[in-house]
Parts: sequence; C-alpha cells; structure tokens
Amino acid sequence: MMTIVRFGEQMIVKAMSILVFPFVAALMLLALYLIPQWSGAALETLSFDSAASTGNGLWMTLWLAIPVMVFSFNHSPIISSFAVAKREEYGEGAEKKCSKILAFAHIMMVLTVMFFVFSCVLSLTPADLAAAKEQNISILSYLANHFNAPIIAWMAPIIAMIAITKSFLGHYLGAREGFNGMVIKSLRGKGKSIEINKLNKITALFMLVTTWIVATLNPSILGMIETLGGPIIAMILFLMPMYAIQKVPAMRKYSGHISNVFVVIMGLIAISAIFYSLFS
Repeated sequence: MMTIVRFGEQMIVKAMSILVFPFVAALMLLALYLIPQWSGAALETLSFDSAASTGNGLWMTLWLAIPVMVFSFNHSPIISSFAVAKREEYGEGAEKKCSKILAFAHIMMVLTVMFFVFSCVLSLTPADLAAAKEQNISILSYLANHFNAPIIAWMAPIIAMIAITKSFLGHYLGAREGFNGMVIKSLRGKGKSIEINKLNKITALFMLVTTWIVATLNPSILGMIETLGGPIIAMILFLMPMYAIQKVPAMRKYSGHISNVFVVIMGLIAISAIFYSLFS
C-alpha cells in the first residue's frame, strides 16, 4: 500500500476507482450468498424497552451506534483530492458535477453497506456477534470460521484485503494533508520552512511506523472508534464545517440552508452518545 502511495496522488485516486467496483460486487455477492442462512435470532432480542434483560433497548442501541456509523461511513479524507481532481477536469462546472457524483456515490454506498450488514446480522445470532467482537476480528473472518464454507473462506480474505487497501488509500491523502499542515504551521511559527517532497517522505515514514505499531498491538477496533475516532470525526464532519460556514467569507453562500440545522443536531447527538458511552 505504501508502494502505491509513493507513485503519487493521481495513482492513489486511480487505484481507488479501480478497487471500488470489485469491492462492491464482492460485498453484494457475499450478502446474497448469506440469504439462505438468514434466521430470526437477531430479531428475537429486539426490544424498545431500555430496561430489557438483554441490555439496552432499541432506541438506546441506535443512539449509541451513531458514532460507529459516523466513523464507518466517513470518507472525508478523500474529498479534498476528489474536489481538486474534478476542478481540473470540469473547471467552473466542478461543483455541480461533484454534487451529482457524491449523491449517487452516497446512495450506492449506503444501500450496499447496509444490505451487507443486515445480511451478516440476520445470518448470525447475538452470541455470534458478541463472540466476533470479543475476538476482535472482522465479520468476514468470523463468517468464514463459523459456516466452514469454502466459498466464504475463499472470498473473505480477498474482500478484507480490498477493503483495507481502499480504506488506507482513501484516508492516507487526508491524513497526509493534515499532518503536513500541522508541521508547516509549526515551522512557520519558528521562521523555518521545509521542502514539500522531504515533508511527504517524513509523513510517509510516520504513517508507516504508526500503522505498524497499531497493527502489532491489535487494540479493540470498536473501542478505538467509540473513544477516539468517533469524537474527532464527529467534530470534523458535523460541527467544524458549520462553524466555518458562518466565519469564512468564501463559505457564506452555504449558510441559511435547513440541512445545516440537521447536520448540527446529528453532530450533537453523535457527540452526546460518545460521552454517554465514556462515562456511563
């Protein structure tokens, strides 16, 4: 993956565009394959009562799941590179074109991912899902071991590798941009500067070392999302853009939309769920 990164931003964007189609196709095929395994076990524990013996009720569970969903569907790191690429391609018409592309992409993403998630949940019991969380493994790995099916055992590693590669490449550009910005701002405050290619190499080394350490330590993924990733992503995605719309002159044209109120409300709900999870 770092080798792909070394070929530059255009190569990353091309790799992302190539990976997305086999990834979506693989998810849909696996979700369809699991349909004969569907059962009502997951629905038997469904309760709207927060005092249910099985734990939190449905509304409480949905509330607490919002930070995880925000993190899971987040693709903001690639948006900057996407916008720059489309600006070069479409010029002044880039904004309308980007809005149209993102609208179709979001619909496809939500339908594909949610169908896959529901297919996995309906094919397993609550005990199976708890076991997968306890083992800190992906649902694909658990499905391959649980059903002992050759086709799942064959497809799961491929889907997992495509998902990991796609996620890493998609987040790398945004992470590099943010890290470079912090370094440049810090050096500028000291009256110093750094050549961008040198900084990119330092950033690549930093990313390689940190991801290697995290992979070696193998912390709880859901735990990291709930306590670390969730709050940061919720602030970046929901509240900071709304603040920028009010304070940055170039973004004032986006103010006054009713959707802004919805974004702020969802951001506050996500952050409140995070704090509840941390202190309850």
